[in-house]
Amino acid sequence: MSDDESPVGYRVRAAGASAVLVETGSGERAEALHAELLRRRAAGELPGVTEIVPAARTVLVCGLAEPRAFAEALAGWRVPPVERGRGSALDLPVRFDGPDLAEVAARWGVPADEAAAIVTRTPFRVAFCGFAPGFGYLTGLPDHLHVPRRDTPRTAVPAGSVALAGPYAGVYPRSSPGGWQVIGTTDAALWVPDREPAALLSPGTEVRFVAVSR
Repeated sequence: MSDDESPVGYRVRAAGASAVLVETGSGERAEALHAELLRRRAAGELPGVTEIVPAARTVLVCGLAEPRAFAEALAGWRVPPVERGRGSALDLPVRFDGPDLAEVAARWGVPADEAAAIVTRTPFRVAFCGFAPGFGYLTGLPDHLHVPRRDTPRTAVPAGSVALAGPYAGVYPRSSPGGWQVIGTTDAALWVPDREPAALLSPGTEVRFVAVSR
């Protein structure tokens, strides 16, 4: 199958005999398409589809009997934007004690406690997973609250660190190097290999950070 571009701006690339990679052009479109694919599969409209894997600007769709027919149909889909904060959310308790909280607050032009309040008021959603097992890239912060990565990454960020970088929030599931701005910590277990599912966060999960004192 050759590349196929739809009127709504998707580019569909073959990914083997029964899968396609849909390039959406933006994170918002990737999230919206992922949500629509999940909805259609749950409604029985995507028979045979086994995996729907979102990334920053793409969605991989596996298990297609006729990838070309899927690509042609996709061109006519109406894909609504993701509605945030409309359903149940996973609460993650957070102590806002991170070493970069003051710097993030200064960038936002607010006191540290108000920066924490902004985060707790924001409805987040897991757009995709990666970097490390159990690490979810959470979207929801408006553009004016995006913060850059640190100029110098840390050699070790503790497990449970809640951090921001660019348009994303995330929680480090284990100690690892990292350059995100650490604003807090949580005791939630993000990745437990013998748990089902092993990852606490999965694409599409609504997340709410809840401030705790300890």
